[in-house]
Amino acid sequence: MKICEILSVEKIIPSLQGTTKTEVIDELINLFKDDERVNDLESLRHSVHEREKIMSTGVGKGFAIPHAKTNSVNEIIAAFGKLDKPLDFQALDEQPVNIIFLLVGKENMVGPHIKLLSRISRMMNKDEFRESLANAKTSEEIFSLFEQEEKQYFDAV
Repeated sequence: MKICEILSVEKIIPSLQGTTKTEVIDELINLFKDDERVNDLESLRHSVHEREKIMSTGVGKGFAIPHAKTNSVNEIIAAFGKLDKPLDFQALDEQPVNIIFLLVGKENMVGPHIKLLSRISRMMNKDEFRESLANAKTSEEIFSLFEQEEKQYFDAV
């Protein structure tokens, strides 16, 4: 499974409006309102926020990957957003976050979920890729950057 198979242009926000960690996570979750892949949006929201309480998903270098596994979805879903003004995400490196990738998987899809988390993390570890994302202005441009970057990974998840 590839990132571009679960992320779409419609699930990308090039300029998130939230000013807190909770607000920006909710902004991304709200993209799934009326999405047939989601059985219960509020249960999904609860799962993501509960996971965040365990340990911040701000992994460093200005990047966060809020995620959860829940039966509130019937397949793996993803959303992406950027902040014009970085915010405190209680990241591991104590630096503010401006790039956020939301990943929510079904309870019984642990393997693909972990592989996607790993793939996203590898991509985000590249300074040049993060910089390109930060400079992108539109959802289409951001999606295209993910497509180009993912072409470098030939291993199927």
